[in-house]
Order: sequence, then structure tokens, then C-alpha cells
Amino acid sequence: MDQKWSRPGPPLAMEQVWKSYGRRTVLRGVDVVVEPGSLVGVVGENGAGKTTLLRTMVGELAPDRGAVHRQGEVGYCPQDTVVNPLLNVAQHLELFRMAYRLPDVERARTLLGMLGCEGVMEQRAGTLSGGTRQKLNLVLALMHQPTLLVLDEPYQGFDWDTHQRFWRLARRLRDGGQAVVVVSHLVHDLRHFDTVYELRDGLLTEGVRAT
Repeated sequence: MDQKWSRPGPPLAMEQVWKSYGRRTVLRGVDVVVEPGSLVGVVGENGAGKTTLLRTMVGELAPDRGAVHRQGEVGYCPQDTVVNPLLNVAQHLELFRMAYRLPDVERARTLLGMLGCEGVMEQRAGTLSGGTRQKLNLVLALMHQPTLLVLDEPYQGFDWDTHQRFWRLARRLRDGGQAVVVVSHLVHDLRHFDTVYELRDGLLTEGVRAT
């Protein structure tokens, strides 16, 4: 079951969500509520099912059992970039502007600037560095101001300056009322989150709470 609530509620709520691949059960009755204005981390060992969890959150995967409730727009930034190597940055922004039915791409340009990525509009995605492609990937997920933003290790390939810029942006989104969920494998990143959940043995449990 995958639906939107007909009444006001949090941007995301998962109730007793199960997901299996053949005989391998990845999610075993996951329950979680992500409130507006929250910055939530998800950690877990490789192979624990973090990407499956995120794909189920955003609707790319349907749960075998349980329910996923979402309110408002969703933005998803997967590990693998969604960019077309033959299109330049400006063409990507225009393509997604039309898909999101936005009046212009000014927000996207502002986001690129916040990530220290000016002057790349005419460059083809295939010629960009891995870090710059990931910045574009992130901006494409953000340019329509989603109520819920789900990021799967979004800063792969970022240098330290861009890494810091990313967290400043994440806090700004949180403080503006958006719900942000981030998969992270970096221990020093845990301090940035309001709440951290660990995915282990198919169960999502609340772990470290930021202070």
C-alpha cells in the first residue's frame, strides 16, 4: 500500500513496512515519522538496505506490506547521478524546470552558487568532475522546493569546502521547514542531525540524538 494522507500530517510516515527480494527480507516492519523542519540521518552497514529504505520512502519501490504516507512534493537524490552526459548544465535545469512546471530556473542557479558551482552552465555533464556532477544531481532534486528531501550519500566526490557548504545548505532547508533525510556513512557527520536512525537486521531504530 502506497498512498498520500487526505489530512494534514508529517511529510513522511512509514507504518510496519516490509520489503523482500526473493527469500531475502531487507525491511522488517519499519516504523518512522519524519516531521517538518527536521534533519534526519540514517546509518547502517553496507548491505543493510539503506538504499532500499530510501527508495521505498520516495515511492520508487512499493512495500510488500505496510504503508507509506507522504505529504507534499518529494525530492530524491540517489547515489548514482541522473544527469545526461550529452546535455550541458543549463539544458538540465531547463529540462527539470519543465518537468516541475516552474516559471524559471533562478532557484537552481542560486543553489549552484551556494554549492560553489558557478560558471558551469555551458559545460556538458559528461565533462564535469564527479563532485560537480553530484552537485548538479543535488540541485535537480532541490529546485522545486520539495517538502521532503531524501538524499542517499549526496556528497560523494565533494571536497571539504563543498562538504561544509552542503551542511550549511541542509541546515538552511531544515530551518525553512523542509524535512531532510540523509544516508551517511561518515561518523563525524552525525553531529549535524537532529535525530539519527540505524538500520540493522531490517529494523530501523533511533540511535544518537544530536545535542
